[in-house]
Amino acid sequence: MKVRISRRIGKFTGDRRVVLLLVALGLMVAGRAWLADHPQHNPWAPLDLRDPVGWATDTKLQALREDVPACRAVLERSAITHEALQPAGEGACLREDRTRLADYPLSPNTPATTCPTAVAMVLWERDAIQPAAQTIFGSPVARIEHLGAYSCRRLYGRDTGAWSEHATANAIDIAGFVLEDGTRISVLRDWPGEADKARFLREVRDGACGAFATVLSPDYNAAHADHFHLDMSPRWSSVCR
Repeated sequence: MKVRISRRIGKFTGDRRVVLLLVALGLMVAGRAWLADHPQHNPWAPLDLRDPVGWATDTKLQALREDVPACRAVLERSAITHEALQPAGEGACLREDRTRLADYPLSPNTPATTCPTAVAMVLWERDAIQPAAQTIFGSPVARIEHLGAYSCRRLYGRDTGAWSEHATANAIDIAGFVLEDGTRISVLRDWPGEADKARFLREVRDGACGAFATVLSPDYNAAHADHFHLDMSPRWSSVCR
């Protein structure tokens, strides 16, 4: 009797293991199929800016900071028209990565930035600026007004200390926005208060934090009273305020 019971227990245990193995294999197959349909969550899928932001997007964006060819490959894959310029500058202000977006609504003109900054600009406009403008004003943004990207200087123009991200054009300063209907929204003039323009500025500032490593607004200090500073500095030094 004991031998018979032992055999039954052994058979049950073996059957359970087979069932668990089949379930695990089924979950793996289903998981792979789900990741194939949701590449934004798949850490092994090539980054395509046409996909929505997902769990794996930030990690992929971080990897682009040290790999200019891979970053430009992302722009190519995503059908983002851009121009790869020759390196310029020297020393701390050497700009080995000079990438200029085409057909991007920056005014005046579109400056050359690092490729990761260009990628962040694309995501910011798509995922934060245009949705906020449509929701609040019912009109898309036609122009994004900037104060420049490249400036060979140290932080706050000091004679000593750390170099600004602007020294390598790894940053851009945004002063305002112009809607398609002609409405202008100024960081300096419209940040205070709770009107629609102030609400818009806060929404796009918060939205920039999902694309850029560092975002500084008038909430940060008086030096940023008239613009948003956006850059792709290392994450360990990032600020979103």
